[in-house]
Amino acid sequence: MKICVILEGCYPYVTGGVSSWMHQYIQAMPQHEFVIWAIGASSEDRGKFKYELPENVTEIHEVFLNDAMSMSSGKRKYRFSEEEMAAFRELINCRRPDWETLFALFQDKKISPMKFLTSEEYLEILTTICLEEYPYTAFSDLYHTVRSMMYPLLYLMQTEVPQADLYHSIATGYAGVLARLGSYRYHVPYLITEHGIYTREREEEIIRADWVQAAFKRFWVRFFYMLSSAAYDRASMVTSLFERAMKTQIEMGCLAEKCRFISNGVRYERFCNIPPKEADGFIDIGAVLRIAPIKDVKTLIYAFSEVKQRVPKARLWICGPEDDKEYAQECYDLAESLGTADIHFTGPINVLEWLGKFDFTILTSISEGQPLAVIESFAAGRPCVTTDVGSCKELLEGSTEDELGLAGYYAPPMHRQGLAEAMVKMCADSEERLQMGVTARKRAELYFRHEDMIQKYLETYDEVFRRWRESDFH
Repeated sequence: MKICVILEGCYPYVTGGVSSWMHQYIQAMPQHEFVIWAIGASSEDRGKFKYELPENVTEIHEVFLNDAMSMSSGKRKYRFSEEEMAAFRELINCRRPDWETLFALFQDKKISPMKFLTSEEYLEILTTICLEEYPYTAFSDLYHTVRSMMYPLLYLMQTEVPQADLYHSIATGYAGVLARLGSYRYHVPYLITEHGIYTREREEEIIRADWVQAAFKRFWVRFFYMLSSAAYDRASMVTSLFERAMKTQIEMGCLAEKCRFISNGVRYERFCNIPPKEADGFIDIGAVLRIAPIKDVKTLIYAFSEVKQRVPKARLWICGPEDDKEYAQECYDLAESLGTADIHFTGPINVLEWLGKFDFTILTSISEGQPLAVIESFAAGRPCVTTDVGSCKELLEGSTEDELGLAGYYAPPMHRQGLAEAMVKMCADSEERLQMGVTARKRAELYFRHEDMIQKYLETYDEVFRRWRESDFH
């Protein structure tokens, strides 16, 4: 089977997280052929892969959002039908457009999006929105806001579609729209898998963002909800990583009968024989992460500075690549300005070699799905301190059928005092820490094995084809 996986802003351009998951996922299915359809921000990244692609990756199609500004309207004249204009009005208003009408326009009729974006009809739609929703906002501000939304989206809809037997998008958003586009173009099913709830993550970013004018934050949120609806509506199945995420998808409008959750998994045998760290008088805390704002490394540094005052023998190891160089420099500067001893930045590491050096690990993310770093720590017998995001609390406490016990402590996100208290508590009792490590390893062994995860996805592919044959869209 030829499977097209659609990814936005991750594999194969960055390491860790979803990228690592995807790389191992493809390697674990040598019986299938994979096509990678990668969405990047800037064409400067073209071909700059951080991974050597597996042998069963037979094609890679790269599409970059900044190329949208180079679209040409061409010389061909075209008059939009009433049906097409109705779809455009719904699209610009971020409601529920007829996506198939738009796909037909850009894919079948080969009409450039610029035909619409430079038309009088487009300006009339914007004028109506401005008068009805933003009467006290400059029209130019609305124009540039909508342009930022629509140029990349319409550009993606007219791009060349790689052919496959199945489209599998690892998010909603732009990738979800492309999955639906691939299904339309070649009359095959598509599947959505969300590691985090993409729309909710974008909503959180927009609320905090300085680049979005306050007047348009609600509009931007509506835009991303429209994209998630596009992905959910025609998908044969929608998966997530844990039950709470699945319930969120249903709350957002995905039909419950389409939804499944499939837990992440790690190669347990690679980690399970790592012995406890030998006592050396120090308590070593490992943070295995990408240095990026979403990982909230600054709060980790602040929290550890409080820990160090109470546990002088504690050491913090921040291990991973600089995902955001500017933010990384801010983290280095913060650690230096605080003057706290024993904060070490290691850069990228071999996690198998380094986990044996830690007494426990920590993750202070603002947002997560079901972090592989925590599960790998568990498989190595290391308990964790995490923020209460994604499925972290469930990982630490166990689900309803899991009565193994605690494998760590959690605190609210961005709560330095709570994180400091959790770290101090973990440092204080070596016997309890070791027992939590035993619990953690057992939880990984029973519930989070990579081979079990792969088998469930293979079964999901079979069910997707069955549902497709029975659907009205087949």
